[in-house]
Amino acid sequence: MVLARFRRAVEGHRVRVRENNPDQRHRDFEFNLRELAGSMGDFGTLLPLAIGYIAVCGLDPAGLFIWMGLVNIATGVIYRLPMPVEPKKVIAVAAISQRWSPSLVYASGLGLGITWFVLTLSGLMRHIVRWTPMFVARGIQLALGITLAWQGLKLMRPDPLLGLVAIVIVFLLRKSRYAPATIVLMLLGVGIIGWRGQLGQSLELTISLPPLTLPRLDDVWQAMLLAGFAQIPLSITNAVIATAALIRDYFPGKPVKEERLMLNMGFMNVIPAFFGGMPMCHGAGGLAGQYYFGARTGGANIIEGLIEISLGLFLGKSIGNLLTAFPMPLVGAMMLLVGIELGRVVLKLKGWGLRVAVFTAAFSVVANMAVGFGAGLAVAYLVRALKHRRLLPCACSKS
Repeated sequence: MVLARFRRAVEGHRVRVRENNPDQRHRDFEFNLRELAGSMGDFGTLLPLAIGYIAVCGLDPAGLFIWMGLVNIATGVIYRLPMPVEPKKVIAVAAISQRWSPSLVYASGLGLGITWFVLTLSGLMRHIVRWTPMFVARGIQLALGITLAWQGLKLMRPDPLLGLVAIVIVFLLRKSRYAPATIVLMLLGVGIIGWRGQLGQSLELTISLPPLTLPRLDDVWQAMLLAGFAQIPLSITNAVIATAALIRDYFPGKPVKEERLMLNMGFMNVIPAFFGGMPMCHGAGGLAGQYYFGARTGGANIIEGLIEISLGLFLGKSIGNLLTAFPMPLVGAMMLLVGIELGRVVLKLKGWGLRVAVFTAAFSVVANMAVGFGAGLAVAYLVRALKHRRLLPCACSKS
């Protein structure tokens, strides 16, 4: 009798939790149009960098997309929630602007993957997380939101009218169950390619497999000197600390520890480096994009992974031409809206927490996120010391 009452009480509590938290009503995996739309929510950061890697650096499209797809599927299965997988931005920008060879790109992934293993297994990452106040992480999120929005505006510049149409489509269809916004935008983009007569010229169906690549140790060191060491603080702040914070906001019942995210990034960089994969990481911007456009379960990652594997496997010879022909104002509109959504996290802050977050974001945008992170930490601890000595009021948000 007592045991039966206890079971009913527990089940009643679970029902109330699911009713009060919308995200608890979702299963670990769902496969529907909403998840499909959400899986494309981070294409705004993926497509431009993928184009640069393929067209400028000469990366093998099959290796790039197939390994990104495999990593997406693995993270979806492991975490059972939307978990963005995207290019490492500092590495990508440096590689594209400096026209790195493919071997140098692969070597950078190996070097950074080893770095993530060392930071995690040594316990250093745990200390970094403990030393980082939450409002500094919010400042990094705000900086990333501003950066995404600005890059989105730049992509919309060649055809502002098309970008405006895309924004209207997003506002009208973002929550539609039958015609989600990102699916409509992707179909519109393919339609524009066809209308311009570029679809037939770009399309070539063949089967392609990832190449075998063996990074050299001297390339690993050179890549770390050129951009790898600069990537480390950005990944710690955006890919680990800010992403974990956003997961706690979106999915309070499914928190993911920062050390686990970094360990995962070690695996997703070391292994693909030997098979033509680009350097990859998680990211708060990608998560915000996926969530904004409807992703709520690990099914979004699995769907995205299957799409990317199909692109690399069957369109490896022509995917570069297809991506180059895709109307970038559509992608820019997505980036603009995701950036605005990501920047809204600071609205939860008050008092000195808000001021430190804005200060961190300002330094991150003007200089870079590594400098902003360091400056934000310095100011945060200065404020803490002054408050301890009762030289400042204690009106500071706990978020």
